[in-house]
Amino acid sequence: MIKILIIGLYVILTFTGCTAHLADPEINFEPPKYVEEMPAKQEQQDFSSAGSIFGKGDNPLFSDHKAMHVNDIVTIVISEAATSSNTGTKALSKSDTSSLGGGIVAANGNPAVSAMASKLNGLTNIGFSTNSTSTFAGKGAATNNASFTTTVSARVIKVLENGNYFVSGKREILIDEQKQIIQVSGVIRPYDISQSNQISSSQISDAKILYKTQGDVDRATQQGWGTKIMQAVWPF
Repeated sequence: MIKILIIGLYVILTFTGCTAHLADPEINFEPPKYVEEMPAKQEQQDFSSAGSIFGKGDNPLFSDHKAMHVNDIVTIVISEAATSSNTGTKALSKSDTSSLGGGIVAANGNPAVSAMASKLNGLTNIGFSTNSTSTFAGKGAATNNASFTTTVSARVIKVLENGNYFVSGKREILIDEQKQIIQVSGVIRPYDISQSNQISSSQISDAKILYKTQGDVDRATQQGWGTKIMQAVWPF
């Protein structure tokens, strides 16, 4: 009995590990492959002209204060809206009828033989018939409207050789034991950064944006792990 319980527990734990990634959607914030492969831009030491009060280089005296180096901060304005509508209808119908009948003896023109053949066919007549009908009808519709607006400060993680920046930022807010997590990463062009050091999320390449909550409210609206396992492995 104990052995059966141990085996059952092992099976449950195995299914839990196999189906955990199916039940909980996640997002990977690792940089895209080309970001890792592209070498970083080499920093060049800048020598200001002697006697100049304005300065030279990336951060002269009179210039916009934009993110230009690794570890500089840029403000990302996240404004995302998604609207989708999908309708599908499918109908299938199939009908099949088969029949088989006939005798086993045939006459050759002889009246006596024909009479005997008819008698035998009456006794051994084989008849078989089938009739099947299959009908399927399905219809589905889905409509989704979502919008999300906020701002997140991101840090320049890497300056690529072509001058673009890979940025990543995260913000966590804890209010009344409810935790909100906002995370963003992607590749931006320095030319798209505004004079106020801001950039829109629509101008981020390979953008990854995450927003989730943790706390009692989130746990109360989530299905139990046992229910998730059953839904993941139940074939019907």
